[in-house]
Amino acid sequence: MTSLAILSFITAGAGAQSLDRQEQGIRTTIATTREAQIGYLQRVVDIPSSTLNFDGVRKVGAVFRASLDSLGFTTSWVAVPDAVGRAGHLVAEHRGKSGAVRMLLIGHLDTVVEPAGASWVRQDSTARGIGGADMKGGDVVILYALKALQAAGALREMNITIVFTGDEEHPGEPLADARRALIEAAQRTDVALAFEAGNRSDATVARRGASGWRVIASGRQAHSAGVFSQNAGYGAIYELARILDAFRTQLAGEQYLTMNAATIVGGTDVTYDTVAISGTTASKLNIVPSHAIAHGDLRFISAEQLTRIRERMRAIVAQHLPGTDATIVFRDEYPAMSPTPGNARLLAVYDSTSKALGYGAVAPLDPGRRGAGDISFVAPLIDGLDGLGALGGGTHAPEEHVDLATLTMQTERAALLLYRLGRRPASQFVRKPSSTSQN
Repeated sequence: MTSLAILSFITAGAGAQSLDRQEQGIRTTIATTREAQIGYLQRVVDIPSSTLNFDGVRKVGAVFRASLDSLGFTTSWVAVPDAVGRAGHLVAEHRGKSGAVRMLLIGHLDTVVEPAGASWVRQDSTARGIGGADMKGGDVVILYALKALQAAGALREMNITIVFTGDEEHPGEPLADARRALIEAAQRTDVALAFEAGNRSDATVARRGASGWRVIASGRQAHSAGVFSQNAGYGAIYELARILDAFRTQLAGEQYLTMNAATIVGGTDVTYDTVAISGTTASKLNIVPSHAIAHGDLRFISAEQLTRIRERMRAIVAQHLPGTDATIVFRDEYPAMSPTPGNARLLAVYDSTSKALGYGAVAPLDPGRRGAGDISFVAPLIDGLDGLGALGGGTHAPEEHVDLATLTMQTERAALLLYRLGRRPASQFVRKPSSTSQN
């Protein structure tokens, strides 16, 4: 099945199902605990926990850890190596019926913005607060879905692993160490469900990956009167401009592919910090520049697309102007969550669940509208679905808000998705190898 075919997968054929008695009980529990859920969300939102606030991240993790302990999960705080420079991750596991599907639930504890203190302000059906939607709201959706499943007697047979990362908004490096706990969890589970902020009528079956690139150009430093001549050549800045323009004219427009030139610096005396993404330059107007650097990112939908485009970028860089040289280096960041038949099947279950609850159909979100996320790291291993969390807006900004009116809906849909998936055998979720599922 091609990527486009998967993305246009029609879920209506799955059919809406009526709720069984246990599902009705789950729904009732979620409705009756609505105010408690909102109170819990306020509690964790009012703990400042930007990525580099290690104490705050751990405090939020401790709140969720105590709650998951009370549900019968085995929990642990997984530290990362000191070199990674991050707070660590909360991992929780619940073992149920042997042979049943093993589900990995993904969230994160950190935020981008760091408020000075408590930031929760409730206004009718919305609440303003850092992390309310992205993604403490999603974490709370997970928790209260599990509470409802426990109350209905459904949780005891379910196989669930939860990973709440502590640095999703600003991952530590190397990524292999920063995401080791998440990747190891995927290796012992069958499907991944991520609870990033969502939308009412769509869910994420594909997310583009992210890669960094940097072009370093050089030229012969000479008097500007000789620029373009055989002796002086064209200089580093013209060489870099040629390369960037070729990227634009030859590579722009391919579906799900974007490349952004974020910074550029050039001259005779150039410094550039690849970590801070900042640089300086100095020169005189009558000197052909000897150095130029451009730094940017590349977004892609599959490993195949990434490999192919990188090769084309290398070929463009290699076509030097006279008297110049240039190289390009790439940095792996997030793999792509490619669209797969398994992802589409998970969406079909979620769609039928939403319809059974009376909330309408759920379609696949256009991957071009969603950046990379933690689920991307497990996408090469298992099928998954994202965008299942709280609804809201203004994320990564002081005016972030969460839609309280739809919190019950998202929790109901999550709980019934877990319930319906959890009763299925793991054998139904064995991924069939395909060119779109490998990263």
